[in-house]
Amino acid sequence: MTEETIQLELDDSGLAPGLPAPAHPRDQVQDVPYRPVEFRDDDLPAALERCAKWLRQAQEWLGEPLDVLAIHLDYDDRQGSPYYDVKLLCNEEDLAGVPIAIRNKK
Repeated sequence: MTEETIQLELDDSGLAPGLPAPAHPRDQVQDVPYRPVEFRDDDLPAALERCAKWLRQAQEWLGEPLDVLAIHLDYDDRQGSPYYDVKLLCNEEDLAGVPIAIRNKK
């Protein structure tokens, strides 16, 4: 059995440059493990809508369903912080564009 090496173009944070970034300034793709993609807002429906919009964009970019391992909902009741914190725990290989690299290699 031979192991194939796949060359990936990644930015400094280990993400594929073409991966859509969450649009709102409070939202972000976090570090490993499981690459949480975070959406924060005082309004839970707004955070969930941004989460869904980003997920659609990321799946369109990836060309297949994004592997979401879990959805985590938390809150932050500190003064001045957005109250709701929605996190999608995503497969880091998907966020790095591995399925795209595999398709392009064929």
